[in-house]
Amino acid sequence: MESSEQKRKKRKWPWIIGVFLVMIIGYMWSVYSNLSTNIHEMHEEIDRGKSDLREEQVDLNKKEPFSILLLGVDQRENDKGRSDTIIVLTVNPEMESTKMVSIPRDTYTKIVGHGTTDKLNHAYAFGGIEMSMASVENLLGIPIDYVTEVNMEGFQDIVDAVGGITVKSPLAFKEEGYSFPKGKVKLDGEKALAYVRMRKEDPNGDFGRQERQKQVVQAILDKGISVSSLWKYKDIFNALGNNISTNLTFNEMMELQKNQKSAIGSIEQLYFKDGQGQTMNSIWYYIMNKEELSDISAALKTHLNLK
Repeated sequence: MESSEQKRKKRKWPWIIGVFLVMIIGYMWSVYSNLSTNIHEMHEEIDRGKSDLREEQVDLNKKEPFSILLLGVDQRENDKGRSDTIIVLTVNPEMESTKMVSIPRDTYTKIVGHGTTDKLNHAYAFGGIEMSMASVENLLGIPIDYVTEVNMEGFQDIVDAVGGITVKSPLAFKEEGYSFPKGKVKLDGEKALAYVRMRKEDPNGDFGRQERQKQVVQAILDKGISVSSLWKYKDIFNALGNNISTNLTFNEMMELQKNQKSAIGSIEQLYFKDGQGQTMNSIWYYIMNKEELSDISAALKTHLNLK
């Protein structure tokens, strides 16, 4: 026969478990509510329908391959800004893989909608996101389905929100008053911004900077999904909402998180490295190697299941 003490313990445990569940549910709702609010802030409609290179709009619910253009925009005072970081990702859910390629910002190419041939990063200054998407599509010969724009000035807020990051610097250098040794480096927001901006001391020039940019993006992603960042979710979502805009809707982002994170988590990097610099009218441009451009374009098309 149970004692009165045992009966009290039996009554106590369901109450404690109930309170614990309420706390967990409350926490999850708070995460969802903040996530929803900030993603709605991040969402920005663009003046562009489906790509002209697609017969039908991509349907993420059907796990169709798609592409995303990532623009890192450095905006200065009284200046619309230029896209100093231009990265294209193609995602194939069935293959559970992602291909990523950085395009040199000084690439000499047609600026679609402006009637000129110029540096690719000028497309953003001339016509914003829409002109950037059209010009990248024309260069690579693939449809660009989605776009995400990151304000590089606010980039440091995102790094600070995840509690800082650690990267492996390929060389020792100084930038904006900071000294970066070769090897593992811990970065807060300000240091991360200096780390990705340096170009003159890098023997690989803009290509070296692209590699450091991708390092930092990957480090943020890794830190952002770690258990240690769960309690910082409000700071993370606020930083994202304030510094990122995308035409992905809330439902589409939830679809990516739910069903396609394995594909996005497996990244193969492609490189433009065979082009040459050329000065025209006292301005330096990067001239793509036609064969290399054709090979990368073909690889991306195949990954998107396009003929």
